[in-house]
Amino acid sequence: MIRVPRKAGLPVNHSLIIGTIPKKEEIDMEQWQQWFQEKQVERTINALKKNNFEAVFVPDSKAACEEVLKQIPDGATVGVGGSVTLIQAGLPEALASRNIQLIWPIRQGKTPGEIFDLIRKSFSADVFLSGTNAVTEDGKLFNVDATGNRVGAMFIGPKKTIIVTGVNKIVKDVDAAEKRVKEWVAPQNAKRLGRKTPCVETGVCADCKSPDRICNIYVTLAKKPVRTDVLVILVGEQLGI
Repeated sequence: MIRVPRKAGLPVNHSLIIGTIPKKEEIDMEQWQQWFQEKQVERTINALKKNNFEAVFVPDSKAACEEVLKQIPDGATVGVGGSVTLIQAGLPEALASRNIQLIWPIRQGKTPGEIFDLIRKSFSADVFLSGTNAVTEDGKLFNVDATGNRVGAMFIGPKKTIIVTGVNKIVKDVDAAEKRVKEWVAPQNAKRLGRKTPCVETGVCADCKSPDRICNIYVTLAKKPVRTDVLVILVGEQLGI
């Protein structure tokens, strides 16, 4: 059974469970939110597996790092896509302890040319690591990219893709995933990356024609790609944008 961690200091309210009328200060909304999220995670994990993805739930970032490292053999080449989630989860520090060849274009490349060369190398990596913009309850992965290197490497090139995502990325379906990206993810990422787009000025997607636009490529992984194994690690924390 999946258990999403409760926040410290919030005990189960037994007066609510047995049906007595609680006092206002006794109402523990997190108790019901936790229950709801656990059911949501169960549906999502089961749906991902039905779509032939590997999928596991881990309670926190530490367990996520352990699961990622377990999947990477010594001496492997490991490509990394741009991801706030991976950084928040502590993957850079965890990977530094391993005997691997790391390919992290945005960290290792010093010029646009060097970055592009590293991106091309990441497509032949043994393992590719990434976050995702959204994962749907019916078992699909939805992503929007500026150049396509992150989404492309998810489904062709690397032998295995490992996607790490927080439970905050779960949405109902692809329509909800696209809405999430437009209304929440894209404006914040454009701001984070210092792009000159209308959404950076207003906080609202304008479906712009700006050369700095980051929403150029929309990719839905509806099922496991034929030539690439995909493992989704769903973390019981709020991670990424």
